[in-house]
Amino acid sequence: MVEPVERRSWLALGAATAAAFMVVVDVSIVNVAFPSIQKSLDASSAALSWIVSGYSITVGSFLLLSGRLADRQGRRKMFNLGLAVFAVGSLFCGIAPQVEVLIAARVVQALGGSLIMPSSLAIVLPEFPVSRRSAAIGMWGAMGALGAAFGPTIGALLINGLGWRWIFYVNLPIAALVFAATARLVRESRDEETEGRLDVVGVPMGTLALALVMVAIVQGEGWGYDDKRIIAFASIAVVLLPLVIWRSRSHPNPLLDLSLFSYRSFSAATASFGLYALGFVPGFLMSSLLLQDLWGLTVLEAGLSLTPGPIIASALSVPIGRMADRWGHRWLLTSGVVLCGLSYALLLAWAGESSAYFAVFLPANVILGIGVGLSIATFVSAAMSDVPPPRFAIANATTRTVQQVCFALGIAVVIALFNSAPSGDPLGGFQRAWIWVIATYAASAVVIMVAFPSGTALLRRGLRGGQSSVRR
Repeated sequence: MVEPVERRSWLALGAATAAAFMVVVDVSIVNVAFPSIQKSLDASSAALSWIVSGYSITVGSFLLLSGRLADRQGRRKMFNLGLAVFAVGSLFCGIAPQVEVLIAARVVQALGGSLIMPSSLAIVLPEFPVSRRSAAIGMWGAMGALGAAFGPTIGALLINGLGWRWIFYVNLPIAALVFAATARLVRESRDEETEGRLDVVGVPMGTLALALVMVAIVQGEGWGYDDKRIIAFASIAVVLLPLVIWRSRSHPNPLLDLSLFSYRSFSAATASFGLYALGFVPGFLMSSLLLQDLWGLTVLEAGLSLTPGPIIASALSVPIGRMADRWGHRWLLTSGVVLCGLSYALLLAWAGESSAYFAVFLPANVILGIGVGLSIATFVSAAMSDVPPPRFAIANATTRTVQQVCFALGIAVVIALFNSAPSGDPLGGFQRAWIWVIATYAASAVVIMVAFPSGTALLRRGLRGGQSSVRR
């Protein structure tokens, strides 16, 4: 029997997913605007890179803290604060008179985004019974897939029609509408059992360690991995991270909630998702380069050419979520990850130097879309499936932190592999990158197949009784 869900809960989920859509679009839309921004603000290539790097580093650094604050202070409060900060950052991005102001405004945007993403699910999941949560997460994931699919196209249309500043101005009415909807539809929720203050030593230490890791990964390609700054940042992070874990084991209110990893579903899904993330964004990057740099498509043509896969993924996310609620996550995830790897295996086998969109790229892109539809939102629902409601925000933040770090690491590895190919072999760099992506997907599939528990979350609780059933 399907448990009923209030209409208000679905509307609240719609508001939360709209905010997630806005944040995802803002990430993918900026790349299209680089030529216009460079011309308008007379920006150097190094400065342009910080428009993306500053955002990625800030989000990756503050997700854990944002998740902790949401569970402690109130998910709706932190979500609305994130909307306000994101809107302010968007406004200053739009009016930026020089590139340094734009970079600073992007950091403000990222702070808002780091508050929005962990709480956007946590504010609504308590409204859904265990048997319907994967479907809700599927809807949330579908909007993210749509944002990734249409971000470049929306950006190209806005830039051609109104100018690059409107890719930021468009966030203001969206944020205002979501803020108003949240105030009416979403009830406040928090972890009522938490007492005492956060670890005043471990929280800044952990946030700094994550920031240093992100800077070392993101800037390593530009500065060089043998650069003294990169070596110093990585060395300090290597020292700090074990101390953060030690503090998290001993402090009652740490930055990182290590008890989450006692849930087999959370630890297996998070580990597998990290491996998956090592290939996910790098794969899309290589596809974009293939279409534009090797096959000669324009930015708009490439954006449109990439959309079939994400559209399929978004269409599948909700029904796949319902299937996960009924049958469990393990085999859906395994199938999805294998299909993702297969799509790049087809490119590795058949893609050549001459354009072959309909014969090669489109079939691979469709297979990738099916695989992503089976996996991307399902990873989140799998990780959250046995986590108790008081820790929804920090659980989501932990998974997304791993995702962000692995996204950045995967891109760094793929760029290094791509650049290592001989200059006389234009396809060699792509082939080396595709082998890496296929390998990460294969490792992800093995982990989820071997380590993730069988059955649904409801069945695991019902058969073995209570939370202890889903722990190791």
